[in-house]
Amino acid sequence: MTRQDDSFHALSESETEELVASVDRESNVRKFSGLPSYIVKGFLLLFAVYIFWITLFASLPEQVRRSAFLGFLVFNGYLLYPVRRAKVKRINHIPWYDMALGIAGSAAFFYYVFNFNAIIARAVLLLPVDVAVGIVGIAVLAELCRRVVGLPILVVAAAFIVYSAVSGFSLRRVVHQLFYTTDGIIGTPTGVCSTFIVLFIFLASFLEKSGIAAFFIDLANSVAGFASGGPAKVAVIASALEGMYSGSSVANTVGSGSVTIPVMKKTGYRPEFAAAVEAAASTGGQIMPPIMGAAAFLMAELTGIPYPMIAVSAVLPAVLYFTGIFLMIHFEAKKLGLKGLPRESIPRFGKLLISRGYLFLPVVVLVAFMGAGFTPAYAACFAIAAAVVISFFRKDTRFTPASFVDALAGGSRNTIGVAMACAMAGIVVGIVSLSGLGQVLIAALLVVAENSLLLALFLTMIACLVLGMGIPTTANYVIMATITAPIVIRMGIPVMAAHMFVFYFGIVADITPPVALAAYAGAAIAGANPIKTGLIATRLAITAFIIPYIFVFSPAMLLIDTTPLEVIRIVLTSCIGMFGLAAGLEGYMLKKVSVPLRLAAMAGGLLLIDPGFYSDLAGFCLIALVTLSQIVATRRKSKAPAG
Repeated sequence: MTRQDDSFHALSESETEELVASVDRESNVRKFSGLPSYIVKGFLLLFAVYIFWITLFASLPEQVRRSAFLGFLVFNGYLLYPVRRAKVKRINHIPWYDMALGIAGSAAFFYYVFNFNAIIARAVLLLPVDVAVGIVGIAVLAELCRRVVGLPILVVAAAFIVYSAVSGFSLRRVVHQLFYTTDGIIGTPTGVCSTFIVLFIFLASFLEKSGIAAFFIDLANSVAGFASGGPAKVAVIASALEGMYSGSSVANTVGSGSVTIPVMKKTGYRPEFAAAVEAAASTGGQIMPPIMGAAAFLMAELTGIPYPMIAVSAVLPAVLYFTGIFLMIHFEAKKLGLKGLPRESIPRFGKLLISRGYLFLPVVVLVAFMGAGFTPAYAACFAIAAAVVISFFRKDTRFTPASFVDALAGGSRNTIGVAMACAMAGIVVGIVSLSGLGQVLIAALLVVAENSLLLALFLTMIACLVLGMGIPTTANYVIMATITAPIVIRMGIPVMAAHMFVFYFGIVADITPPVALAAYAGAAIAGANPIKTGLIATRLAITAFIIPYIFVFSPAMLLIDTTPLEVIRIVLTSCIGMFGLAAGLEGYMLKKVSVPLRLAAMAGGLLLIDPGFYSDLAGFCLIALVTLSQIVATRRKSKAPAG
């Protein structure tokens, strides 16, 4: 489905669901009405109750908690997701084989829950029934992952399992590693998902119901709607704000893009450019603190670095990312002579903050509780409570029993895809741990790179981008953090910088052709060519391809071992660098820029983004030269006699 009109018309809820489902497997769910709808919601609510009970009141062994987590999700997953997309046409229909698979898969995980002590006591000496149950659990989980996430990640996981068989490991040993230990399916990725990520997914569901997305768009309009090419700048600001609570590039693109893309087209932007702006900005939402998508919590667990420290370290790169997009949009608007929206159609900033500023409260509560030392899980629970409370401030956003249930059910449903990706990533991690493959790959890559850090980083980037074309950010990050991040760390790079590097490139895969889901979603709204949209989005997000290299070579950008004065210098020089880079790429500053000056501006931008005295001096001189030439040429043109 595409949206081809230029009118300022937001997609309806049903249109939004249809669009997301067309590009995102996780949204391609069965439809229910009447009694079946209540039954399905009942199972989703049961999962939600389990999550809040285990978080706030109970204490169970990790293996038990994680296995029960997957047991609930496997059953719910087969209720919701058909074997292929065409099967969603019928309402209230669940084939018998899906019920059988859901029950069998759920039973396999709960078998471990109820026989936990006996299985632990047997260690690697599994009974034949243990092996059979493990095989069923793995197979059913893999099929659900194919339905929800897609085939690529399944192919990757299967390749690692085949490698274990070729390496001589017995079926019993592989099943034990993958199904019954915390080095496999119920390993760290699933543990983080069941402890932290799931609660932030629930928080996003409640915030969505509170009306915060519409508030962010209005707030962005009040700040930038009047400026040249205002609607595109509004898209960047709104997507950055939405990124604080949403971890999905596609959901961000459709959520704000359904409003911003038609307005951008009406203002004069080409459909491909309008869609690319929204896709690039929405993809950047995953690097926006404090939540930063689901992978940030995995990073905290894998590195041992406290999550608040990771969030703080990510601030400067995120600011630079959105600054780069903002500047490119500005120069594009100036080049096309685009105007902003009429001031009378733009809400007033102060009035907006007074009337709806309270919607920021859940985010404030989240940051405050994490800053006070509470775990992210507890902080998310308090933020959810705050979202419920603030909903009563306005009649149109007030939670009713029905909308409260919908928020819980939506959170439960949205957890399935992330959990399946984490479970499959656990298979890869488990085989790497079992076989020692990680050390083999590290040695091989070091030989290929010949101890060249730059070459090792480049190969890692390519691997992240290729893997990310078919694998969600969370799974991509876990796999690359397991296999390639140790290589970069061994070459002397700080742990934070190495993990941020693979994290960034896993994210930008969402806008990198040929498989760029966020760009496809934006193109569907704009009625644009998807490949062209992806290419433009990649150009707009060029900083995401540069910044990771910078913070690897200059960790001060991540606020590692630095001073406030150094941070100020980095912010100023990097922003000036982005100014030069954006002007060079767009070919416009105050007027059209010639090719030699474009090259000089881009070179100066790259030099300024790289922290260092001599590089900063050279970069500043180049950009000053280009800017001065633009000022002189503009003044000459203005003084030239007409005609």
